[in-house]
Amino acid sequence: MPVGFSRSEVQAIAALANLELDESELDLFARQLGEVLDYATQVQNIDTTGVPPTASLGVRHEADRADLVQPSLDRDLALSNAPDASLEAGLFKVPRVIG
Repeated sequence: MPVGFSRSEVQAIAALANLELDESELDLFARQLGEVLDYATQVQNIDTTGVPPTASLGVRHEADRADLVQPSLDRDLALSNAPDASLEAGLFKVPRVIG
């Protein structure tokens, strides 16, 4: 049984999303939302007996390499061009971005 959406339900959803919809859009989205939910119901009804759960669909990538301690940029060199740097503390100030 297909799931249907009434115009008032679509209007309520649109109001929550702060959207203004005209009359034709209300009808279109009511139909489309019903079709999406109908498809989701079909997917839920697929027999997955014997299919093991999957924890990850991805394969290992170069970014998954182990972390290794390596030499990095010298602190004094890194701070040499920084604005308002404090070489002793190893820090520098940046402009305030949050008021």
